[in-house]
Amino acid sequence: MQLPTVEQIDEELQRTEGLRHRHSLGRNVAFALVGVFAASVLLSTFALPTFKIYGQSMAPTLNEGDVVVATKSPSYGRGDLVAFTYNNKVLTKRVIGCPGDWVDIDANGNVSIDGETLDEPYLDPGSKGPGQCDISLPYQVPEDTYFVMGDKRSVSVDSRLTQVGCIPKDQIVGRLVLRVWPLGALGVVGS
Repeated sequence: MQLPTVEQIDEELQRTEGLRHRHSLGRNVAFALVGVFAASVLLSTFALPTFKIYGQSMAPTLNEGDVVVATKSPSYGRGDLVAFTYNNKVLTKRVIGCPGDWVDIDANGNVSIDGETLDEPYLDPGSKGPGQCDISLPYQVPEDTYFVMGDKRSVSVDSRLTQVGCIPKDQIVGRLVLRVWPLGALGVVGS
């Protein structure tokens, strides 16, 4: 039996070191990818939730298929676009009335808050109208809730209906701040 030469031993050591290095590199890359994935899931779930828009109730501001990013806020103001949970779904609407406000809607669909007509430049001409409404007007928004409406009033199911009502603050997922899809419409959304 012949013993290996020093050169053969060095070659074998280099080969096994290379295998160990590639295995270590592969493991590090896998751990890094898992970390990035976990961070992105946590970020999108808690810090910057992302939503896809379904339906046309927010047209023309938001259209079906748009993807938007929201941020959590301690409070929401009139005109803010918000995402909220309703019947295990996430819906998007615009805040019209804040806690304590008196909301009234006339026969032409003009909204007034505490007796002053609301300026709504985000609505398309002709999109105003009373829409579906089964609440008694004028209506006072209860504490810790928000009165919300869609921008396409004729098809929007919103706070004008008792089945939806005002949205409790703790059901609001966040204020919509950025449209990320389609890329051609990438930009800030809001009032």
